[in-house]
Amino acid sequence: MRTHIKPAASPPAIRLAALAGLAALGGCATGPGSNPADPLEPLNRVTWRVNDAVDRTVAQPVARGYNRVVPRPIRTGIANFFANLGDVPVMFNNFAQLRIMDGMSDLMRVAVNSTFGLLGFLDIATPAGIPRHDQDFGLTLAHYGMPSGPYLVLPLFGPSTFRDAAGFGADQYVTPVNYARPAVRNSLWGVNFVSARARYLNATNLLEQAALDKYLFVRDAWLAQRQSKIEEEQPQALPDYESDQKRNTTGGGTAGDRPAGQDK
Repeated sequence: MRTHIKPAASPPAIRLAALAGLAALGGCATGPGSNPADPLEPLNRVTWRVNDAVDRTVAQPVARGYNRVVPRPIRTGIANFFANLGDVPVMFNNFAQLRIMDGMSDLMRVAVNSTFGLLGFLDIATPAGIPRHDQDFGLTLAHYGMPSGPYLVLPLFGPSTFRDAAGFGADQYVTPVNYARPAVRNSLWGVNFVSARARYLNATNLLEQAALDKYLFVRDAWLAQRQSKIEEEQPQALPDYESDQKRNTTGGGTAGDRPAGQDK
């Protein structure tokens, strides 16, 4: 996949710039009743609403069209292709955490799927018993004791923390797509975005039906998921969203009165 030696500027720079801007504005978004995991909640909710509007008006219609037009076997192959590319930063992070056996397993996955799996369009490794892992540099930083910092909703990218936003930027330096020529790289980003959004359309429908406050649901679920990964996949209890919603509507407290599952 390497078609150009030097990677051009990529979304991490945009993401980190957004992070710096939000951090600068953070002082006006905190309050005495704010959730310790989410001191920027007022600002995060504004970003959440903008992201949700963009998703409803642009991303979801494009994703639905993609599902209608592209046959399922081709969609599966495209998803496999990008998952294979995504195994590369996973491998580096497993090695960085000294998870040598997991890193070797990731290396084997990439080698098998890139060759016998036709550049990853076929997932040969999973049926062969080579598991897929889930690691990123944010988890590597947590592995070595870096605190998460506040919860942060970034424009377009969604849920994160200060630590995970920085980790995302670091992961881009070992992501193969970013070493392609700009035209190829941008096209791959676009296809990957549409493919991923199309796979989660059903999750969006479930969220619409299940959550009284979608912002709280996504925030707490995301923080609990990140914490569970740090704690070796120990299950994390999610908060009582109905009670949160009642406090919001009756004036008995703010959505931030109850601490979420904040990670390290």
